[in-house]
Amino acid sequence: MSVLLTALQVPVIQAPMAGAATPALAAAVSAAGGLGSLGLGASNAEQAAAMMAATRQKLGSGYFGVNLFCHHPAKADPAREAGWLDFLSPEFARAGANTPSELHEIYPSFLNDDAMLAAVIAARPAMISFHFGLPSAGRIAALRQTGALIAASATSLPEARAIRDAGLDAIIAQGFEAGGHRGIFDPDGPDACQPSIELLRDFAHLGLPLIAAGGIMNGEDAARHLRSGAVAVQMGTAFLPCPESAASPEWRARLRLGRTVMTRAISGRPARGLENRLIALGMRPDAPPLPDYPIAYDAAKALHAAAGGSDYAAQWAGTGAARARAMPAGRLVAQLADEIEAALAA
Repeated sequence: MSVLLTALQVPVIQAPMAGAATPALAAAVSAAGGLGSLGLGASNAEQAAAMMAATRQKLGSGYFGVNLFCHHPAKADPAREAGWLDFLSPEFARAGANTPSELHEIYPSFLNDDAMLAAVIAARPAMISFHFGLPSAGRIAALRQTGALIAASATSLPEARAIRDAGLDAIIAQGFEAGGHRGIFDPDGPDACQPSIELLRDFAHLGLPLIAAGGIMNGEDAARHLRSGAVAVQMGTAFLPCPESAASPEWRARLRLGRTVMTRAISGRPARGLENRLIALGMRPDAPPLPDYPIAYDAAKALHAAAGGSDYAAQWAGTGAARARAMPAGRLVAQLADEIEAALAA
């Protein structure tokens, strides 16, 4: 097993949560004995380098993780994009804004982002994980230069096998309960929507350390997954109310409602978030086909920029959102440690 995973004082990895995880959050979690993480999927290389440098400065080391999006680059479809914008035009009018004339691919994929590869190698984080798929063998080999533990998210046994066959060090078993983007490799393929506990059982024979993710909100939840074969748990929604996260006040307040849904309407890929007006629109029977990820995200971000609030916001959260507890991240890690110890001893 990886030295990193055996060295964790508390078997808790703070999920990367692009857009919500900050250097302050990652540093606080790592300093408290867990492993903090940064999501780089919504950043360019320069922004990512700055985030990683800030985290290293706060910690005094590279003891943190980063996550990279490995989606297939979007296929532009002007007709589909125009249809989606036309469907959303009343919403832009409602917000007092003009409907954009076109949409753009706002996030590059790590699959072909050489600048991001160089930034991550230079930063030398302790853990590097992939979401939406896997990069080329050459990129994985290049990242090996950092000495980091290299892992990837799997939502099914075929994906987990692909991670093993690519020579990675660990598998993140992302259950259907998880908040944020579903790590499924092919968003248009079959999805059994398996919970994390079931994935742990399915992946047990693969011979790699397993990290459980999805709906884990407290130490009792974590202990249940540890008993089921996980060596650590990855928790995201639990850290959103922490003062160190970048979650907006509206996002934090709505966590208490706990109403989440899996949707493509915001970004173009399946993701679990707090229900809102845009998600409801995307579920209407007359909704047109969505543009590819992340082109669809460009429309959602434009609507949110015009309207503010929560109607069009990407307020990602897992199924346990209503159980999230507001406290500093370091204190939450300490409380989780106590709860895990008590639950495992029971």
